[in-house]
Amino acid sequence: MEHLTENYRRLLSNTPTTFHRYQYNRVNWQNRMLGIVGPRGVGKTTMLLQHIKEHLNQDKTLYVTADDFYFSSHRLVDLADEFTKMGGEHLVIDEIHKHPEWSRELKLMYDYHPDLQIIFSGSSVLDITKGMTADLSRRAIVSDMQGLSWREYLQLFHQIELPVLSLDDILAHRYAELPRSFRPLPYFRDYLRQGYYPFAGDADYEARLMGIINQTLEVDIPQYAQMSATMSRKLKQLLAIIAASVPFKPNMSSIGQTLGVSRNNVADYLLYIEKAGLIAQLRDATGGIRGLGKVDKVYLDNTNLAYALAADKTDVGNLRETFFFNQMRVAHPVIVSSVSDFQIDHRTFEIGGRKKGQKQIEGIADGYIVKDDIEYGFANTIPLWAFGLTY
Repeated sequence: MEHLTENYRRLLSNTPTTFHRYQYNRVNWQNRMLGIVGPRGVGKTTMLLQHIKEHLNQDKTLYVTADDFYFSSHRLVDLADEFTKMGGEHLVIDEIHKHPEWSRELKLMYDYHPDLQIIFSGSSVLDITKGMTADLSRRAIVSDMQGLSWREYLQLFHQIELPVLSLDDILAHRYAELPRSFRPLPYFRDYLRQGYYPFAGDADYEARLMGIINQTLEVDIPQYAQMSATMSRKLKQLLAIIAASVPFKPNMSSIGQTLGVSRNNVADYLLYIEKAGLIAQLRDATGGIRGLGKVDKVYLDNTNLAYALAADKTDVGNLRETFFFNQMRVAHPVIVSSVSDFQIDHRTFEIGGRKKGQKQIEGIADGYIVKDDIEYGFANTIPLWAFGLTY
């Protein structure tokens, strides 16, 4: 316990509080059991420590990471027992999925200690989803978190604070109310290449990003799906195919032949990689507006991954669509349009460069042209960068 407390205090003292992720003020921190999940590297640990530092009694709170050596010989429930006897009220467990039997132990902790608040995080959405039994899911409120929006990037790295705009605000051109001295395009180009993850200011950004990709494919997904090392290599091969082709309409049989696996396995692999935060699958409406419809296109999850995996072969049209899909999915269900690129509710969006015309959406009542390389729009033409202000 002393070792855990020392680590907790050291981490807390080094936690900055000048910038908060978009989920910080959206999460209901009063829940008795709260989970924060999302891909590796999006800032979950920092957000947990910030909440402790700014809102909790630090003497009655303990932060631990579930892969600490302490847990090689101790159970989580044992720690909770000891901590509550010492007057503890808030137990924060990071990387929860790395502890065996974590789901069952969380349930026991919740039931045995009604006065203890339990907050946990998981670097892999896959493990949390798999381990969340029906009993535990009724007890825990789980919030998802993704990487930086363009608005957050501007605030964190350039100290430029812009308001959060709704989709209705953007379509009504309220982004034009921003200071006229603000020139968005140079910042936007930087964000697309190196701005989605909070460690974007690090000199070894690309190496860290490749480390996240490898850890996800070599550790997270294989552990979840109980795959062999051979299957892990096939995941890398599949991601390489996607990186070289996105956006593309997946042919499961063809991909299966290339990988030497069945077409059903390909669909499973794509879902694993998607939930782990490396790709995004654009679906149609056959599964309902919020359901899992038929996959129409596959994208890399964000534009930084595109630059990391495709390097100089990155396609500008793909980058534009990837950015729009990535930013808009936080607040809206995004599906494929039967006549254009994307549909959000009843609205249709066609993505392109500054010379993009109206032909694709002629006759569509709520059709919009989203253009890159322009600072401001007019009528139904909206600049692409404005969609990075929604969270």
